[in-house]
Order: sequence, then C-alpha cells, then structure tokens
Amino acid sequence: MTAIALSAATTLPADGTAGTLVGRAFRPGLGPSVAAIRAGGVFDVTSAFPTTADLFDTADPAKAVAASEGERIGDLDALLANTPPEGRDASKPFFLSPVDLQAVKAAGVTFAISMVERVIEEQAKGVPERAAAIREEIGAIIGGELKGLKPGSPEAAALKKHLQERGLWSQYLEVGIGPDAEIFTKAPVLSSVGTGADVGIHPISTWNNPEPEVVLVISSAGRIVGATLGNDVNLRDVEGRSALLLGKAKDNNASASLGPFVRLFDGTFGIGDVRSMKIALTVTGEDGFVLDGRSDMAAISRDVEDLARQAIGPHHQYPDGLVLYCGTLFAPIKDRGEAGKGFTHKLGDIVTIASDSLGSLTNRVRLSTECPPWTEGIRSLMASLSRRRA
Repeated sequence: MTAIALSAATTLPADGTAGTLVGRAFRPGLGPSVAAIRAGGVFDVTSAFPTTADLFDTADPAKAVAASEGERIGDLDALLANTPPEGRDASKPFFLSPVDLQAVKAAGVTFAISMVERVIEEQAKGVPERAAAIREEIGAIIGGELKGLKPGSPEAAALKKHLQERGLWSQYLEVGIGPDAEIFTKAPVLSSVGTGADVGIHPISTWNNPEPEVVLVISSAGRIVGATLGNDVNLRDVEGRSALLLGKAKDNNASASLGPFVRLFDGTFGIGDVRSMKIALTVTGEDGFVLDGRSDMAAISRDVEDLARQAIGPHHQYPDGLVLYCGTLFAPIKDRGEAGKGFTHKLGDIVTIASDSLGSLTNRVRLSTECPPWTEGIRSLMASLSRRRA
C-alpha cells in the first residue's frame, strides 16, 4: 500500500504556528503526552495539564498553554515523519489523535445536500446501483425546497406537512429541518486516530466514503474552545439498509479520525473563522483515481453554537468535555468504475482533509479488521500518568 509522508509544510495551517496549536504525542517510556506545537518545536506540557481535557477546561486554554514552557520533545518535522506506522522508529516520539478523555460525538444531516443523499440512501436500501435513478427522481424536488430553510422554523414545519402529504417525508428530513439535531456517539473515548494513521472500513461494506468535517472542541462547561478537522468515515450501504444500523455504519475500529492538531481560540482564530471555514478533500487511489471535494461551513443548516447547545447542557453533561463533528456538505457521487455505482473507497486510498485555518489531516484507508487494534484505553492512560508522577 502507498505510504503516507508527513511534514510541517504539508500539515500546518496556512499561518504556520502563529495560532495556538495543541496535540498529543506518544513518548516512549512515558506514554501519551499533551503537546504544544510552536515555532521552536514540539513541547510536552503534561506537567501542567495531564490531559487535554484538563487544558480545555481552564478559563482561557490558549493563554494557559502559552504560559506553560514545557519540555522540548523535538522538531515538528521529525515527529510528523515518525507518525505513519510504516518505518516508525518505536524508540522515538510520534503524534496521536489530539484529544483524549473527551466524548467523541457527531451531528448528522446538517447540510441540505448531504441530507438529500441520506434520503437517497434510505430509498436505495443500501444498494448503490439504485442511487442514480432515485437521485434524479427526488433529489431536485427535495433539494430545491430546502434551500435557505431554517431548521425548526414555522416554514420548516409547513414544508414537513407538505412533504408528508406527497409521501416524501423521511427520518433524515426530520433531523435535517426539524427542531432537534441528530447527535450520536461517533467513537468511544480514546479510540480516535490522528493524522498519518490508517482509517478503517468495516469489511462487510461495499459502498462507503469519507466525510470531511470541522470538529468542535467543547469544554465540560459547554464552551467551544477550539476546533480541529475530522473524517467521519461512513458506510453508506449499512446505514442505508436501516438507520438503526448507524452504530455499525459509524463506530468501527479506526473509523474516527481527528487532527492534525486542535487550534484553540485566541486572537488569531475564533468562532467566526469556524463559521466561514472552507474544507478541501482529496482522495487518491492506488488505481490512479482522484476525487476532489469541497465543504463550505457557510452552507450549514444549523449554526455550530446551536449544535453545541443541543449536545451538552442541563439535559446532558460531559465532565471531561467532548468533541463534536459538525457534519459535511460533501456527498460523493462521481462514478468509480462501473457507471451508476457512484463512489466508494478502495483499500490503500489516501484521504487528505484540509483547511487554511486548521492544516491537513491525512489518513490511509484499510479494513477496520486490519488496522492496528485499539488497545490503549482509559486505564492505560491513567497508569502512564501515575508512573509519571511517581
């Protein structure tokens, strides 16, 4: 399979280390470490913040990490080069997913275009060959009526009644334009993978795709303190068979990718930048196939702060905070091979998700059964932190 090559030049945001960037690095002999990414290199700030959850719960996380000098681990290029599993020197540090104890949640059906695709999946019953005809039949009808519609508004309620009368209502339209967002658990705590890692596709799936998304980083108090990029790997055939199979479609080994780093809110980056962010996606296959896509956060149907409020509040607490995938505008329909079957991954695909503000997240596609198994859980993290204090 094609190897991944990472460097600072291809990973950092457009303004380099001008913002406040935080990640996690594995240090042999010490374990997972909270890392500050600076112009002078990568610095271990675990002595001040044992976990990223501790850091994100401070009154001003960007100010707090700037005030912590930390121990220099090494050059950014060196750690990035040692992060992909092939050729990794296990005696040297490498990057992990940038979050630890946070719940990993996701919001679905937050863009009108992808909402129509979910309806098409539902109508196709998970069979990709049926999708093109259904898309032509109902896509334009539903999509045209959804433009500019605010979820939960009186106009949305009127459209719901109209579509029900026409027999076009769907559970995906319910969460797409109704008052309640779809919020689900994407992955268990500590199971997400970072840039350079393999992402997993369940072996039963024959119709699947990447989902390039902005991911909010939210403190236990419900404050959005930063953002990162994510790949909400999706099995279209599995979810299309039944929405009750969402867990099987979304939560598999190595199926949640985050990174490359968390960019904390400071004078260089804030919630307005999240709302206007443009995300680029490139999939490059070993078969020579290339897919390019774009997702524009300005087109989201629900505001990101509303999504955060629906995820955490008096109705649901997360004492270690959470990260929240915000959904995607991207829904690939370009044929890859046989006409009418649309896009699906092939093993060895290199997926790069990028934005000027957050940098680039790069992963390679493998079967979830062949990705490195998830073995480092909460007990393991607590043990490594205990050893560090001894």
